[in-house]
Amino acid sequence: MQGSALHSGQLDALLSELYRDESSEFIQELSSQLLQSLQISTKQGAQQPRWDASTAVLITYANTLQREGESGLATLKDILNRHFSALDAVVHVLPFLKASSDGGFAVASHSELEPGFGEWTDLAELAAGRTVMADLVLNHVSASHPWVLQFLQRSEPGSRCILAPDPEAGWANVIRPRSTSLFTTLATDEGPRPVWSTFGPDQLDLDWSEPQVLQGFSELLGRLSRHGVSWLRLDAVGFVWKEAGTTCLHRPEAYTVVRILRQLLETVSSRGVVVTETNVPEQENLSYLRSGQDAHLAYNFPLPPLLVEALISRRADLLNQWLARWPQLPAGSSLLNFSACHDGIGLRPLEGLMPPERLHELLVACERRGGLVSHRRLASGKESPYEINISWWSAMADGGVDPSHLQLQRFLLSQLLVMALPGVPAFYLPALLAAANDMKQFRSTGHRRDLNRPKFQAERLERQLADPDQPASKILKRLQAAMQLRSQRPAMDPEAPMELLSSERSDVVILKRGTPSQALWAVHNFSNRRVSFPLARMLQVDSDTTTLSWSDVLNGTTISSPYLELEPFAVHWLELG
Repeated sequence: MQGSALHSGQLDALLSELYRDESSEFIQELSSQLLQSLQISTKQGAQQPRWDASTAVLITYANTLQREGESGLATLKDILNRHFSALDAVVHVLPFLKASSDGGFAVASHSELEPGFGEWTDLAELAAGRTVMADLVLNHVSASHPWVLQFLQRSEPGSRCILAPDPEAGWANVIRPRSTSLFTTLATDEGPRPVWSTFGPDQLDLDWSEPQVLQGFSELLGRLSRHGVSWLRLDAVGFVWKEAGTTCLHRPEAYTVVRILRQLLETVSSRGVVVTETNVPEQENLSYLRSGQDAHLAYNFPLPPLLVEALISRRADLLNQWLARWPQLPAGSSLLNFSACHDGIGLRPLEGLMPPERLHELLVACERRGGLVSHRRLASGKESPYEINISWWSAMADGGVDPSHLQLQRFLLSQLLVMALPGVPAFYLPALLAAANDMKQFRSTGHRRDLNRPKFQAERLERQLADPDQPASKILKRLQAAMQLRSQRPAMDPEAPMELLSSERSDVVILKRGTPSQALWAVHNFSNRRVSFPLARMLQVDSDTTTLSWSDVLNGTTISSPYLELEPFAVHWLELG
C-alpha cells in the first residue's frame, strides 16, 4: 500500500504538470481512473535488475515468419523457442494491433490484433519464459480508428481526441520527417475540418492536451501488461505535443508524457522498461535519458549510419571519434544499440558527425547496393535526405565484381560490435537471416521501407538453418555463441565501463570493457586487409610482453605471439590470463 501511495502521489504531480489548468480534484480523480484502468491484478515482487549481460532484444514483426494454417505469433514462438535461445531474452514484436498502413504504425484499434497475427492469448504464450516489448504509437492513430470516426460524427470521446488546431495559428517552424501536407482535411458532420497529420493522411495526430487520450493509452498499457508485455517502445514520442510558434518537437510536455507512462508501467511491472524512439540529432535523443526520470533506454540512432559508413568506406575514423565521446548516463539509464531495424538507416542523427562529402559517398554506395534514399521537406521548402532504405545484409555487400566477397565477415563484425558496446544489444530478425533487399515487395507496394520488411516461409527457413553452409545458419551459430560468452562476463554488463583505445586510428576499433580486474578487449578490423600490431602496446597493458598470456575467448584460441594478426573484418575478444 505504501508503494502504491507513493506511485499515486508522483502520478498526481506529473498530471498537474501536464494539465496545468485543471483543479486538484480533477487531477486526483484522473489519477484514480488511470490506475483503475490498469486493472492491476498481480502482486509486485522484489525489485530485480531490468537488464544484465545476457539481455538482448530481437526485433521482428508478428508475421515475419509464416506457416500455413498457423497464426503469426504462434509460428514466431515456435521458431524462436527452437532456434534463437540466446538472442531472444527480449522480443520486440513490432505493431501487432489492427492497422491500416505504414507497417502497423497506423493503428486502427487499441483492442484488436491484426487478423492473421493471432489472439491476445498468443501474445501471452510468446511471453512465457521471455520478456516482450510492444509499441505505444502515441502521436497518431489510423484514419479508420474509432476516435477518428467519432470525430467525424462529432461524438465523444473522439471529438476531443484528434488534433485540429487553426492551420493559420503559426506553424512555420514545425520540424517533420515527411514531405506530405501537415494538415489533412476531413469531412465531418459539421463540415470540413483540417486535422494535423505529421506522418501522412492515414495517420492523424492525437491531442494530448485532452486527458481522454491518456486514459485510452492507460487502458492499452494495462491490456498489454496483462498479456505479458513489460517493455514499451514509445514511438515518435518527441512529436506528441504541439504549440504554435515552436518546432513542435521535444516540448516539455512530451517529457512529462514519458514520465507519466513510466509511472504507470512501473505500477504494473517492477521490471518494466520504457524505451524512447526519437530519430533525431544525438543530443536531442539523449535528452530523454539525462534526468534519469524519463526513459530507461533510448535507441542509439547515430550508431547504424556511422557503422555502415565505416564498413563500406573501410574507414573507422568517424566511428572512433564518436565512440570517444560516449555519453555518461544516470544509473539505471542506458542505450539500446542496434544496426538494422524495420525502418531505414536514419540520417538526422548524423548531423554534426559526418562531413557532407562522406555522407554523399555513403548514399551513392548504398544506392549501388540496391538501396533507396528517402527525403524530408525542410521549413525552407528544400528536401533533405532523411533515411537510407536498404537491408543490412545488402548494405554489407562488397562494391566490387563479387558482392558476396567478405560480406559475411562485414555483417558479423557489425553485430559483434553492437554486442560489445555498453548498453543493451538489439538485432533485427530479417538481418540475422541474411535477407537481401526485398525488391518484389517494394515493387508491389511502392513503399521504400518494404525493401527491409521481408517475410519468410517457416519450412524453407528451417531448411536453411539446418544447412551449415547457409549464411543465416552461420550467423545464428556465431552470434548465439558470442551472446552466451557475453552473458558470462561482468566486463560485458550493459553498465560496465568502456574505454576506447583506437581514437587516432581509422583501420581498427578497440574497446576495453570492464574493470582492471575483470577486463575484456574487443578488437575489430574495419579494413579489407590483414592488420598486425603489438598486443601489449595497442591494448595499453603495462607489462613485459613476454609474460603476458592472452585468450581470444570469442574464437576459442590462445595467443602466444606478442603480435595479433587480424584478418579482414575480423573480431577478437581478448582476456588476460
